[in-house]
Amino acid sequence: MRVLIVDDHEILRRGLKEIFADTFPKAVIGEASNSREAMDLIQRQEWCLILLEINIPGHSGLAVLEEMKRLLPHTPVLVLTAYSEEEFAIRCLKLGASGFLNKSQTSVELVAGVKKVLAGGKYVSATLAERLASTLGGDVRHAPHEELSSRELQVLQMIAQGETIKEIASILGLSGKTVGTYRNRISKKMSLTTNVALTRYALKNRLVD
Repeated sequence: MRVLIVDDHEILRRGLKEIFADTFPKAVIGEASNSREAMDLIQRQEWCLILLEINIPGHSGLAVLEEMKRLLPHTPVLVLTAYSEEEFAIRCLKLGASGFLNKSQTSVELVAGVKKVLAGGKYVSATLAERLASTLGGDVRHAPHEELSSRELQVLQMIAQGETIKEIASILGLSGKTVGTYRNRISKKMSLTTNVALTRYALKNRLVD
């Protein structure tokens, strides 16, 4: 079994490797600390499972997840992140993730999640399962940011982290005009006109650290 761990914290990657060594002693572990390394590894080698932190250096982890599923549609991706389940789990599942775990959960829950997605299932917490059921029933009000596309959410997060339009354009490899268009769409969808208001919203809703 080949497992790719994508996380920028070396200590966490080491801990995950120890958990896999105990539970799946024959597993071969690959590591990536940023989006560039992750995309390089998935294009050069085959993987049975990918553990992905969506808060990683480089491109947005959500964009990385989307690209992973485009290139490897049958490879399960289990999101293991510090981001809150309430704000990111449903979006990750819609992008093709096989499961979502917060890093506050136990190693027992992680192993259960890994086994579930390797068997072809989906793994979510009981709380999220209830939320998903409510969503299907149409009785959940969506937060404004849930209407944003993955790229718009990425731009919102970067604005909240203090990046300028020019800096965002450089990081994402886009023109300033394109980033400005995303910025205008975000304001329209969320009814928030200033960067200060957007930043306050992102912090309140735990969209950034």
